[in-house]
Amino acid sequence: MTSVAVATRDVSEVSVFCNMAVQSWTALLKASTKTALIHDGKRKIHYLFADGKEMAEEYDLTTDELIVRKWRLKSTLKGQGPWEIEVGEPVPSTVACLESDVIKENCSNPVFMRKDTKTSFQWRVRNLPYPKEVYNISVEPDQRCCIIRTNNKKYYKKFNVPDLDRSQLPLDSSALNVTHANNTLIVSYKKPKEILTLEHELLREVKKLKGTSEGDVDCKTQ
Repeated sequence: MTSVAVATRDVSEVSVFCNMAVQSWTALLKASTKTALIHDGKRKIHYLFADGKEMAEEYDLTTDELIVRKWRLKSTLKGQGPWEIEVGEPVPSTVACLESDVIKENCSNPVFMRKDTKTSFQWRVRNLPYPKEVYNISVEPDQRCCIIRTNNKKYYKKFNVPDLDRSQLPLDSSALNVTHANNTLIVSYKKPKEILTLEHELLREVKKLKGTSEGDVDCKTQ
């Protein structure tokens, strides 16, 4: 009886901690300075946090699906640092754009990107021609990451789920789903209810922002 009581208490304590972490991240989002822009069928939101960090998101106006999320840290030097893509198409490197030989060499290399749905975090790896049985995708709760491996040792990728990290939510292997089609590996992770609630509340808040139809959503840091 004692061991059951202790286990129940531990689960309850973890739940309380996770809820507090989600609320903390929600509070940071609400406290940030937000600017909205409606352009090219997208709702673009720019967040400026108290510590100087910036986050920019783009939503499809028709479906409300998140298309892009990127981050920029406050630079210690003059000027602004580069944007880091969290969700959306990766930005082509300048070198690859300038040198056609590089483009030809890299065109068949695997391309890793994240493209979410309303109910799942989703990662896609293009240019992976191997059959589905070659891939081994695992969730590593202790390392707070997911790992893609291939039996033929042709591809390896370790990646985390920033949304779960920000809200301090645990990783669950049962939330994982994997498909493969058209040389693309698709790894989906079902969003926990806490994330779904947070995203619903956030979308409701950003829709209240008075967005302009022209101009630049990007803000200058002080």
